[in-house]
Amino acid sequence: MRKSRFTDEQIVAMLRESDRDGVAVVAKRHGVSEQAIYGWRKKFGAFQANDVRRLKQLESENARLKKLVAERDLEIEVMKEINAKKW
Repeated sequence: MRKSRFTDEQIVAMLRESDRDGVAVVAKRHGVSEQAIYGWRKKFGAFQANDVRRLKQLESENARLKKLVAERDLEIEVMKEINAKKW
């Protein structure tokens, strides 16, 4: 997926601007398409800037925890295979 040239906080700020000034004006001011703003609104509609930061933190923590669980599951499988062998 292509990386956006705007941070999530900047996107939320643009969405708040579009609430005040209109989508077409904000799109032209920032050099993005109106469709991009509507897509961002679908993704970040009710968020404030601090909510987006918190969401990013939670997503990174969730990814870390999923990795830990996957490693733990792998260790359990290895232990089961070792235990199943007859010495």
